[in-house]
Amino acid sequence: MDSFDVSTAPPTVELKSRAEVLSAFDNSTAAARKAIADSSDASFHEALDLDGREHTVLTLPRVAVVRSFLLNHSIHHRAQLGVYLRLNDVPVPSIYGPSADEGNM
Repeated sequence: MDSFDVSTAPPTVELKSRAEVLSAFDNSTAAARKAIADSSDASFHEALDLDGREHTVLTLPRVAVVRSFLLNHSIHHRAQLGVYLRLNDVPVPSIYGPSADEGNM
């Protein structure tokens, strides 16, 4: 696609159990990995428009969209989860290597 209109995006589905959340995550991750793997390097340099209510909000190369919207966004939420776990006295698991809670530091 050459553009994505957030005002016409499908509605989110309420996930009611851990199993549904994990299944949805696994399915969307597999679909995203396949879409990235099936794309050519040249296609990542083509522009993608982010539209909202018939107006273009921004235009970026697809590689910037993947990096900023997909990767940085998931990294941000992973960090939020780490803070949530720590505030609830739950040991933080290894994310990018051993955590201080694992005693290997």
